[in-house]
Amino acid sequence: MSYFESRLRLNVENFEKIKNKFAICEKLGIKNVIVEPVGNFKNLGVELREKIKSLTKMQIYYRISLRPRNVDDLKNKLSTNKKLPTILSIETPNKEIQIQAAKDSRVDVISFTDPKTMKTLTPGVISLSKQNNSFIEISLSSMMVVNKAQQSKNFRELYRIIHLVKSLKGNLIISGNFEDSFHLRHPRSLISICHTLLGLSILEAKKAFNENVKKLIERVYDRYDTNFIEYGIKFIKGGE
Repeated sequence: MSYFESRLRLNVENFEKIKNKFAICEKLGIKNVIVEPVGNFKNLGVELREKIKSLTKMQIYYRISLRPRNVDDLKNKLSTNKKLPTILSIETPNKEIQIQAAKDSRVDVISFTDPKTMKTLTPGVISLSKQNNSFIEISLSSMMVVNKAQQSKNFRELYRIIHLVKSLKGNLIISGNFEDSFHLRHPRSLISICHTLLGLSILEAKKAFNENVKKLIERVYDRYDTNFIEYGIKFIKGGE
């Protein structure tokens, strides 16, 4: 079974660092990765994608994370047409923006990375996201802090939010999202952490690193297939 690192941020202003980060991923045995370019670039077009893809043998998918200031800013950002398959995530502690994002079919993922933002997730956002076939993403990066007291608090918050999503049967994705290359772990190791420290069953943890990520990718590619009327409904041409 192939697992995914669902959020690997890449500074596109330093391709040597990208190459090194990819090399570490490959040494760890990671096969599938969703990359999030950050830094000074105009768009996530063909040229940039090909340049990134040329640096690794891993299967690469692409995402963009938006951090809107308010609901109007979210609507303006979503109005920009994405011409290539791109996972679109929203990350904000603003509950009003989260609710609007959960309602909008153009938003694929609502992300929660730091404990402060995690505390803002409500059952309503999880329910709306589930209705819209989008996903709640929880990142494990906060468990890598040096301060042991803060690390313990972060683990408790991770436990709380993961079990909140689980209890409401939300569509859960778990990513490493580690900034430091030396914090990178194979998803199998993260599955073990989710099981032993965060109370998920092995099957539940595997689903958050594999099955649900595949569904996310399918959702995005469906959007760029003109044969799809809406998510999950495909127009079948005669003879197919």
